[in-house]
Amino acid sequence: MFYGDLQVLWDVSFEVNEGEIVALVGATGAGKSTTLKTISGLLSPTNGSITFLDQRLDQVSAHKIIEHGVAQVPEGRRLFPEMTVRENLIMGSLSPQAKAKRNETMAWIFALFPRLREREKQMAGTLSGGEQQMLAVGRGLMALPKLIMFDEPSLGLAPILVAEIFRIIERIKQEGVTVLIVEQNTKHTLEVCDRGYVLENGRVVLSGTGQELLDNEHVKQAYLGI
Repeated sequence: MFYGDLQVLWDVSFEVNEGEIVALVGATGAGKSTTLKTISGLLSPTNGSITFLDQRLDQVSAHKIIEHGVAQVPEGRRLFPEMTVRENLIMGSLSPQAKAKRNETMAWIFALFPRLREREKQMAGTLSGGEQQMLAVGRGLMALPKLIMFDEPSLGLAPILVAEIFRIIERIKQEGVTVLIVEQNTKHTLEVCDRGYVLENGRVVLSGTGQELLDNEHVKQAYLGI
């Protein structure tokens, strides 16, 4: 994977199985967000392939990826601040499949996030940081994805809200949605994930269950400060 003439990823290979939470962890600049952008079709791989449910996603246009069951909650939330909570959720359900089940899905989102129901008519830009992150997650789920990808979901949140976001991610898994998460909050991420991969300088250098990586000496020293 290249940005112009600069190669960012080298032979990155991993898998996400149905019903799992899989984590990509690593330092800033390791290639985590680039990996998600490549899966989402925002970047094109120079070599290799990306396969999801027997479909080559690297051969699908970015705006069609969502129709194949893959959604992304972007870093920084990227909401429409001058639109209401409800309108932002509607923007997540524009594909034909999602549009057909919009009301049913929105009721599910409001059950997952009662605070969003309370603020349904409020402008997104006036929500707290935690509420905005909930809305970003809800918007992603409105697309009815089989796989939802999170890019730094705890970024900029207070510790108590970080814990809440990770509880939400576990709840999403329980609801039957597979999760791929990119995070610099290594400890929290490895505690909730089924399996994880460590990216360093654009390469996968370690993999294992969340607990195996938490117990790994390199991970402890490099990412947990132990």
